[in-house]
Amino acid sequence: MLVLSRILSIMFTPFYLPLVCMGALFLLTYLNMLPWQYKLQISLLTYFFTILLPTVLIRMYRTYHGKKLFHMSKREKRMVPYIISILSYLTFYEIMRYLRVPHFMATIVVAALLIQIVCAMINLKMKISTHTAAIGGVVGGVAAFSLIIGFNAIGWISVLTIIGGMVGTARMILRIHSLAEVCCGFLVGLVTTFMTVIFL
Repeated sequence: MLVLSRILSIMFTPFYLPLVCMGALFLLTYLNMLPWQYKLQISLLTYFFTILLPTVLIRMYRTYHGKKLFHMSKREKRMVPYIISILSYLTFYEIMRYLRVPHFMATIVVAALLIQIVCAMINLKMKISTHTAAIGGVVGGVAAFSLIIGFNAIGWISVLTIIGGMVGTARMILRIHSLAEVCCGFLVGLVTTFMTVIFL
């Protein structure tokens, strides 16, 4: 069970939220008409700034301070990774503004950035699961875009909610988060992304 929980935690790392949502936009909306070269360019930029760069910088931070992965389960040790993620996402958003990417794409990055900021603020008082915040963010994004575009997303939302439950359970089995921290993370991601997509 521990091995499966670790695999789920690795597979559904919170950094994948913007890339997954970007892929959904390219498949399910009018953005699928964009040239494949442009979609590839945006996907690579998304991967670099929201997955590769923060992951490398956080690992460098951990290595420099001699912190192993389990040390990051302490609330006080999570602020620097949050700051690294926020700066990476903010840089990417500014690049997207410079490139004048379509509004929906920029909205996804803003939502992911806001999730990181809200989680960092909550982290000042209590731990929160960024893994379930990311899954909740995908659910909120799909729900919001289904309302805007007008497609039935019940199937997608059901599958993603089940995945969120599995990831949350894995985080509890690994004793990294409590039930409250897992549920709080999911709700933060869900509400933040939904409101961002609807009102931005």
